[in-house]
Amino acid sequence: MSDPATRADDWLDAVTWDGNGLVAAIAQEHGTGKVLMMAWMNREALRLTRESGHAVYWSRSRQRLWHKGESSGHQQVVHDIRLDCDGDVVLLEVEQCGGIACHTGRHSCFYRALDEDGGWRAVEPVLKDPDAIYSKG
Repeated sequence: MSDPATRADDWLDAVTWDGNGLVAAIAQEHGTGKVLMMAWMNREALRLTRESGHAVYWSRSRQRLWHKGESSGHQQVVHDIRLDCDGDVVLLEVEQCGGIACHTGRHSCFYRALDEDGGWRAVEPVLKDPDAIYSKG
């Protein structure tokens, strides 16, 4: 007889995890479809995201789970979780609390556009100074 907890997590087996046990995750704004950010998830992050209804990612730099908004307060409420055709990208449809997804204080991490001269230019404003966001002690 199989363990009920194992059966409950069988849906995670459809994901094509990379060699480090990670999958790319795109956060897309609920209602507008705007891409807010890309991050990484491991099995535990994806499982916790589904259970909690809030985005949880894997921080490669900190080597730990990262609950989006844990230091900034800008959580992501998850409305839908989708898997692409190859199973190697997860799409989270989220409500971005506070309107800021990026650590730069912008709405989206994709705030730079390539211009005709081959330079990158900021096309979205800083909504809040990052020092003010992350100075919470």
